[in-house]
Amino acid sequence: MLRACRIVAETLEAVRGIVRPGLMTEKIDRFAEAFIRQRNAVPAFKGYRGYPASICASVNNEVIHGIPSRRELKEGDILSIDLGVYKDGFYGDAARTFPVGKVSPVAEELMRVTEEALFIGIEHAQQDNRVSDISHAIQTHVESHGFSVVRAFVGHGIGRDLHEDPHIPNFGRKGRGPRLQPGMTIAIEPMVNEGDYDVVILDDGWTAVTKDGKLSAHFENTILVTSGQPRILTMLE
Repeated sequence: MLRACRIVAETLEAVRGIVRPGLMTEKIDRFAEAFIRQRNAVPAFKGYRGYPASICASVNNEVIHGIPSRRELKEGDILSIDLGVYKDGFYGDAARTFPVGKVSPVAEELMRVTEEALFIGIEHAQQDNRVSDISHAIQTHVESHGFSVVRAFVGHGIGRDLHEDPHIPNFGRKGRGPRLQPGMTIAIEPMVNEGDYDVVILDDGWTAVTKDGKLSAHFENTILVTSGQPRILTMLE
């Protein structure tokens, strides 16, 4: 899994370096696919349940599963890139939200709080904790800053399949769900909205947008539960 996850992290860092105003999201998709295949790996999302691209590129009020297109990024946009890699029988999965040029103070805070929530959730991925201990920690941090956590989509187990049990919600009470044990690999992924948490699926059958049209951010890492501190597999050391 570490090999697949490292390629995920490398691809996201490479994408970070090319994001700019005027760039079409379909060009980011082609760039990411080529980057992954050059490392003898496969884009995990392409063809998954019929998904047509190698990455999800969600802009501004798009929460998740935005399909790359000829849409050009504009100064002030925020862009969430979610991608997965399959290599040697295992999967890795991660997401980042990038600013496009200079963004608004609200967008900056939304991205900051969402990323903080991810790492706070990861801190709770400790042996013998419950899944909902992660969930509660994320929700508490997000809501303390006046934002909301998306309910319609959650994190997940990952390994030989892209999506495995258990589900990892980003909301809920502490002390519920499966107990975490060393060797478990899970994808923790808070999706956080500027306004209300309700989402709507567009006619393409994939793209989820905020119902109120406000901004959304998305950060994700694949992590390994250990007997000590959790290990983040989709970050470059």
